[in-house]
Amino acid sequence: MTGNQIEALVGMLATFGLLVLMVLPSMIGIVRERRIDRQIRQVQKSSDRSTVPSTATWYAEGRRSKKLVSS
Repeated sequence: MTGNQIEALVGMLATFGLLVLMVLPSMIGIVRERRIDRQIRQVQKSSDRSTVPSTATWYAEGRRSKKLVSS
């Protein structure tokens, strides 16, 4: 290998290394979010919530959502 080829190889490896360093945190975050979503789905499936929320709960949730919209 000539000096130019070695220099090009080092440049490509450095570029690839920087790309991995930039992409790795987002990939870790995506994997973590999927794991949390899976856990939430399992909890929702395991809970037998066949009851309808009371009128007070429905009213309070509506009030909370209106506050978020108006702020």
